Amino acid sequence: MRVRALLALAIVALSLYIAVTVPARLGLDLRGGTQIVLETRDTPTATADSEATDRTLEVLRRRVDALGITEPTLTRSGDQRIIVELPGVQDPREAADVLGRTAQLAFHPVLGEASPDAVDRPDRKGETGKTGKPGGSGKPDKTSKAEQAEEAGRSGRELVLPDEEGRPLRLGPSSLNGGEVAEAEARIEPQQGLGWFVSVDFHKGGKGKWADLTGEAACAAPGDPVRRVAIVLDDEVISSPQVDPGVQCGKGIAGGSTQITGDFDRQEARELALLINGGALPVPVEAVEQRTVGPTLGAAAIEASARAAIIGTALTGLFIMAVYRLLGGLAVIALACYGVISYAALVGLGATLTLPGLAGFVLAIGMAVDANVLVFERAREEYATATRQRKTPRSALAAGFREALSAIADSNITTLIAAALLFLFASGPVRGFGVTLGIGVLASMVSALVITRALADLAVARRAVRRRPGITGIAHIGAVRTRLTRRDPDLMGRRRRWLAGSAVAMVLATAGILVRGLDFGVEFTGGRLVEYATTKPVDVDRARDAVADVGFPRAVVQASGDGELTVRTGGMSNAEEARVGEAIGALAGEKVEKVRDELIGPSMGDELRRGALIALALAVGAQLLYLAIRFRFALGFSAVVAMVHDALIVVGAFAWLGKPIDGVFLAALLTVIGYSVNDSVVIFDRVRQLQASHPEQPYARTTSTALVQTVPRTVNTGMGALCILATLALVGGDSLTDFALALLIGVAVGTYSSMFTAAPLAVELQARGLSTSRTPGGDGKTGDREPADAAKAPTRTRPGAGLPR
Repeated sequence: MRVRALLALAIVALSLYIAVTVPARLGLDLRGGTQIVLETRDTPTATADSEATDRTLEVLRRRVDALGITEPTLTRSGDQRIIVELPGVQDPREAADVLGRTAQLAFHPVLGEASPDAVDRPDRKGETGKTGKPGGSGKPDKTSKAEQAEEAGRSGRELVLPDEEGRPLRLGPSSLNGGEVAEAEARIEPQQGLGWFVSVDFHKGGKGKWADLTGEAACAAPGDPVRRVAIVLDDEVISSPQVDPGVQCGKGIAGGSTQITGDFDRQEARELALLINGGALPVPVEAVEQRTVGPTLGAAAIEASARAAIIGTALTGLFIMAVYRLLGGLAVIALACYGVISYAALVGLGATLTLPGLAGFVLAIGMAVDANVLVFERAREEYATATRQRKTPRSALAAGFREALSAIADSNITTLIAAALLFLFASGPVRGFGVTLGIGVLASMVSALVITRALADLAVARRAVRRRPGITGIAHIGAVRTRLTRRDPDLMGRRRRWLAGSAVAMVLATAGILVRGLDFGVEFTGGRLVEYATTKPVDVDRARDAVADVGFPRAVVQASGDGELTVRTGGMSNAEEARVGEAIGALAGEKVEKVRDELIGPSMGDELRRGALIALALAVGAQLLYLAIRFRFALGFSAVVAMVHDALIVVGAFAWLGKPIDGVFLAALLTVIGYSVNDSVVIFDRVRQLQASHPEQPYARTTSTALVQTVPRTVNTGMGALCILATLALVGGDSLTDFALALLIGVAVGTYSSMFTAAPLAVELQARGLSTSRTPGGDGKTGDREPADAAKAPTRTRPGAGLPR
């Protein structure tokens, strides 16, 4: 117990230190950030049209992700411009330089040394034409160096470039390019004196080309420049190593990997690796604007949201203390520690905090109650069924932690699987959600299993508590459990009615999607961006209200530059734009000047959405596999069906209500999916335990008993989440209303589906002999098939019985 208490103290102390000393990185909606406008350029071989600009945007998105900048916004503006908004960037010029590099990587054979006059310098006016020889036209050569290198490679002619020490080299046509690189990684090797370098691994096709290139170079004598291989990035030789003398002529290096060295520091090696991994830009880009932009949300909206979060968290704490008394109060302290640990982890990792992210963080506090509720409800059961000699709060609490551990582990592992896959395979906000979700789950387990355990053990060991066990909150089974055990309902006797109700709800949701359609937000569809300039400053909050009064309550209004306002929204006609301009002009007391009016593409483009769907599908499949291994295939399949049921109903409800499907809704939907699986796992864990202790009982009856025993946990956890969500919906302002509404629907539907969709479906599959996994606690054989009317068997359990020991 002492070790656990010291561990809890150390974790909280470290988290407090990080939370106090490391500043939070706020998102574009809370603080604003840096806006960089990039413009794509034509090359001799590629036209910078809208398609090329879209492909360039996706490469830039990968670079931004690799830079560690979370929650950025990238949108196409017109056919050739890309607007990049980066929150919390310390050095905007450095970010613009990394984003703007073409990153054309090529591996060239060295043909020999060249005279200094023959070096290709396309950036020197009047000295060098495209051939790299004197006698050019005398006009500035507007073709970039990377473009000339690409053209030289295509034409098969030589390219003359200085190596890393300034000596000019004659280079043959490139044999490999960055597209044949599988992975690049920044590494350090101080023992061999390499310092920071970049290791490069080639794809299968690139391995053969690399062997051919190095095998040809190995035919030259050691020390001969021809024995070198030049690695060129954007027409600059960044490394030209000589092939090792041990490499045989004609065979080359067959390993399919190499190292790029060049006296790099850590930052330079990291940036080079991310440029190679992100890929080359299809067309060059040039930064044409760079400025600071204000937050997309007003101060009033942020204050209302913060106030709602505080009130909702306080209500959840009061509810837990009212239900579980002393242990509930200790759980509230542990939840406060959970908040500190999660916040410290987020700021320590450099995560960007947005308003939906913070709202989800507050909701996670309410959902983190679940692990504590699981333990306390099991402790109540143990106390109620213990013999008189063993009937102490301390023994009941220890048994509660022990018996609830499997449910806590299974529910959190399934969520961690989803979080890991979202982080690995998704990008943009979906990837950020995976990070936040994973941190929340780990912090929840630490809060419940370490901090709550340490506090509770200290409390129940006190003599005053032992004399008055009623103050602990676990000495009675509670009003809900008392009523249920007295009636002992056979919930699975009507399982087909429950399934029919779920089917009807899914049909109605599908009808809403088909009939009303989905109102996708500007993140998915794109829209129009208009920028206005005024000589007098205009309050951004008043401008938002004015734009909303004109008919665009969901428009994003930001301050940008000096005395300029940008309005970003979905479809807006010219007449509507004129009314918006008049409304802003009325606030400024003058006629505004329209300095920009462009169509913008979606910030969540096709590739980002495709990656998110792939990651989500992989997460669902991995969860199904895990649940099939841990339980039965029927139970895992039923949990996944319930999850789809919940997601479909939430989307259908928003379709019927005409609510927007935007990035905030996406965060809410992902949260609902995690909540749904968590609820189902808790019920199925109890089914597994009851089957192990009562193998003779029909499966339907076992499932019904498991539902009855887990109802108090389901109700209390749901109430903890609903306290926060209801407050966010009622007090949080317009910016969080839709987010809270989606979660309110999701939590309510998820609570229903875990009990009346997943459980009945699992019983039906079992009755039809579709369960193929072993019976938990059994002999490893297939679970026994039971008749369809097994739920009507006369086996009944007395109140309080059927609890696993």
